[in-house]
Amino acid sequence: MINVNANVTGPLNPIKPGTGPGSLGIADNKKSAFAETIKAAGNYISKVDDLQQSSDMSIKDLLSGKNEDITSVVSAVAKADMSFKLLVGVRNKLIEAYKQTMNMPL
Repeated sequence: MINVNANVTGPLNPIKPGTGPGSLGIADNKKSAFAETIKAAGNYISKVDDLQQSSDMSIKDLLSGKNEDITSVVSAVAKADMSFKLLVGVRNKLIEAYKQTMNMPL
């Protein structure tokens, strides 16, 4: 047997029917990758919401006298604010990319 590339070791797996570039397997893989991306975005949005709610609770606790540590309240509010600004920035970039895609000539 002739080894064309000496750097390739191990058995070569033959291409199975239905797994080539035009097969449905790749389209399904892209769909599942997109679905995973959407799930990750949903998880991030829920984390931002949790940070906002914990920030609100810490403010209410400070105002009611249950908590007297103002530095923890300020840090919770700053964390929630930063995560919300990041979320809005990502949303704006996605909208801009969508608009550019829609304006592309065919």
